[in-house]
Amino acid sequence: MSDHTTKVSIDNSGVDPQTNFSLNPTFAAIVDSRMARRNFLKGSVGAAVAAFIGGSLVGCSSSDDNEPAPVVPPVGVAPLLGFTALAAGRADTIVVPQGYSATTFLPWGTPLTGSYPSFLTDASNSGAEQEQQVGMHHDGMHFFPIDARSSANDSTEGLLVFNHEYIDHNLIHANGIDTMPRIADQVRKEIAAHGVSVAHIQRQADGSWQLVDNSPFNRRITGATPMELAGPVRGSSKVVTKYSPDGSRTRGTLNNCGNGFTPWGTYLTCEENWAGYFVNTDAEKPREHTRYGVPGSNGRYFWETATPPADAYQRFNASAMAADAAEDYRNEPNTFGWIVEIDPFNPDSVPQKRTALGRFGHEGIIFGKLEEGQPIVLYSGDDSTFEYIYKFVSAAPYYKNTAGGHLLNDGILYVAKFNEDGSGDWLPLDINNADFTAKAAAAGVTFTDQADVLLNTRLAADVAGATKMDRPEWGAVHPETGEVYFTLTNNSRRTEQQTDAANPRASNTSGHIIRWHERETQAAMAFDWDIFLLAGDVGTATPGTELVLTADNHLASPDGLWFDANGLLWIQTDMSGSQQGDGPYGNNQMLVADPVTRQIKRFLIGPTDCEVTGITATPDMKTLFVNIQHPGDRSTPGAFTSHWPDGGNSRPRSATVIVTKNDGGVIGS
Repeated sequence: MSDHTTKVSIDNSGVDPQTNFSLNPTFAAIVDSRMARRNFLKGSVGAAVAAFIGGSLVGCSSSDDNEPAPVVPPVGVAPLLGFTALAAGRADTIVVPQGYSATTFLPWGTPLTGSYPSFLTDASNSGAEQEQQVGMHHDGMHFFPIDARSSANDSTEGLLVFNHEYIDHNLIHANGIDTMPRIADQVRKEIAAHGVSVAHIQRQADGSWQLVDNSPFNRRITGATPMELAGPVRGSSKVVTKYSPDGSRTRGTLNNCGNGFTPWGTYLTCEENWAGYFVNTDAEKPREHTRYGVPGSNGRYFWETATPPADAYQRFNASAMAADAAEDYRNEPNTFGWIVEIDPFNPDSVPQKRTALGRFGHEGIIFGKLEEGQPIVLYSGDDSTFEYIYKFVSAAPYYKNTAGGHLLNDGILYVAKFNEDGSGDWLPLDINNADFTAKAAAAGVTFTDQADVLLNTRLAADVAGATKMDRPEWGAVHPETGEVYFTLTNNSRRTEQQTDAANPRASNTSGHIIRWHERETQAAMAFDWDIFLLAGDVGTATPGTELVLTADNHLASPDGLWFDANGLLWIQTDMSGSQQGDGPYGNNQMLVADPVTRQIKRFLIGPTDCEVTGITATPDMKTLFVNIQHPGDRSTPGAFTSHWPDGGNSRPRSATVIVTKNDGGVIGS
């Protein structure tokens, strides 16, 4: 290296700093009175599920003497949650219940497309090769049956589409990185390791799954892939860049965490902690940067320093470098923080950033229950300390035969306010709403148009008076009842003064799961809510319920959340390395819950230093796909804390795990 190289200090946490310092009330401040309402399920999910399965269900949180008896499955039908719960553990492997098997599939570096370059075990693959391989740090995921746009019943072949959230600089290169300016090809490789993989897969006669080589569907979408801006922000002066002087395009998607999928057969990927990839050294920074935490000294991976310099890397410097925005990249961060729609069945399609859904740290995106002739509804959480939960309601109604991405371009974005009496309100973030504009004026905040509101979604939510939450992460909607569940992963910043009967911990390091049901329709402006679960060690009780955690289900930092077709709620955890190493929980894990009875069992345990995240299944629920992210994430070059999945002294690699029942039965039974 040249004499100008210097040591690089890289933040590998992937978490953006707190940027919400508004005076809006916190979730903890309003929980106590809500927990006094103990009839939530009787009027919502309990009754609806009882009707759905044709029987009576036990009330989750009532001590009334006249509670109906639990349903007994018919003779010959395997009960759900029939497996034996796992004990917590710290093995550097995948552990599943007796009677199940787990197989590693599509790890980072798997040849996927193009010339199918092999993964080199010393991680010396080039940037060009990484662009043709499965990316790093698998996350949100969905299985599209190969007949997804017709019957959607095929459980033997389909497209597995999955996210790649970020990179580990100690693992992605043979010897890590410790100098700057950064080497251009290393930066190219890191950008290529982000994004999304589309993999055409097929089940073989022996039950195993294989990638279909040379399939036209196999595809990588990376941090450099050309994309369109769609919706109200398209053409705004605040997304004008040197690359797109008319504000219609951008390059790449970054920090792809959770996901969603549409009823018309497309994939939604979510840009979460994207702000740290950029740098703005200007003395005065726009609110579009400051409210999201764009740093002022360097980007997270110093991509802006890549040498030899190129436009593809200089775009990460968002400082004002020229006379106007059409000649530099001061607005480049404004083209990130969106939900991106990808058509996996059309390899030539251009991904669309759907700006009507708001700009923030999207952890995931989920559809509410669909109703023909009614608007579509989508929910998303902003995964940062004291941020918010959002809901989008389309302007046009949903009709199965004509539905498409256009429904995501026009509608109203709302933010949640959780009231003390157990009710909730959806507050519009709409330049044409008189109440919203009055609040903005009272706060001394000006928005020029709806594009400005959406570019500053967090600020708009501050103005509206939304409830500050403890890091909203994934959401899930019950497939029959439409009940909405959200994980609040943790918030160690809660002070002693913020504790109450329902949140007695001065530092909420364990997290919550909350839920609500909309009044009347999914598009309603009011809802009712309660807390489904307080996470924690053995003995942790959820007030107002009979749920007390045991050795079979104690957990911390709930993150991933998914309902299967049978109405079981799958919960994945993202504990920190210290929580895994020193706490009572063992490695990160996946549990499954009956949302009516609140019975919860531990189903899967991941390898050392990993996060268990991303889950999907085949339509017959006989093959479960689970992603394992950043095993060995406390590794340094040559000193790996995990050797999963290849074993021996190998470099750890994120990968998908295929879980099946040995008797060929339904997962969870």
